[in-house]
Amino acid sequence: MLTAFVLINAAPDRIADLATELADVEGVAEVYSVTGDWDLLAVVRVREHDEIADVVTKHVVELEGIVHTTTMVAFKAYSRHDLESMWGLGLD
Repeated sequence: MLTAFVLINAAPDRIADLATELADVEGVAEVYSVTGDWDLLAVVRVREHDEIADVVTKHVVELEGIVHTTTMVAFKAYSRHDLESMWGLGLD
């Protein structure tokens, strides 16, 4: 499974509706409203690299109200659970 994060600037009056529309796009696993320089973050999860391009360029950016996007492809996932299993001594 491949994961990509799509940072999205949106027209202010479209942010809430756009979040819902993004969540309905096949390949978009989650959508978050965020603070800072971006308005929304969409998490894309697909099986092949070409699918990331399809989701972002054919579906996400075509939605009304998207002003700008930046896509970051994840190399490896780390989580507290993974780190505990890797470094834990089993002394529970």
